Amino acid sequence: MHHRAIKLYKYHQWANEKFFEHLKELPSDVYENKITSVFNSISQVIKHLYQTDGLWLSVISGDSFKETMSIVNKLQKQTKEKSLQQMQHLYDELSEQYLGFFEDEEDLDKEIEIDHPEFGKLKTPISKLVQHVVNHGTYHRGNLTAMLRQQGYPGVPNDYLIYLYKVK
Repeated sequence: MHHRAIKLYKYHQWANEKFFEHLKELPSDVYENKITSVFNSISQVIKHLYQTDGLWLSVISGDSFKETMSIVNKLQKQTKEKSLQQMQHLYDELSEQYLGFFEDEEDLDKEIEIDHPEFGKLKTPISKLVQHVVNHGTYHRGNLTAMLRQQGYPGVPNDYLIYLYKVK
């Protein structure tokens, strides 16, 4: 049986995919439209989610703070001026990296230590960090829904319970 963290991550992957598919059905300008919200555009939210997911994969993989920041800089450059379709492709690749990590990691409840220059050291299980990735994604998919509504378009149902019904 899969670990709960993997199940949660697969929900995150599914919910992101639902958003990509929904956004591709809308007029293309919706992705880049400048609006007054938490972010200035839907594209900024999508890029933020991707960069943050990449950051946390680096952390749970055991990279140092310096290595993780180097990866974040690379991800920021990589996402600059990317279309919705290009971002979807990047997300698909990153999801495969996460699934590869889960496959290789024998103990997702193993504690790792994070050393952050501002917040200090934290020992926490990998599974709790995966939960954070999923929670972060859920929060920002809520932002995306609000931003779509501001532009006159509906969001896309992506609650965890809907996912459970879909994968039963």
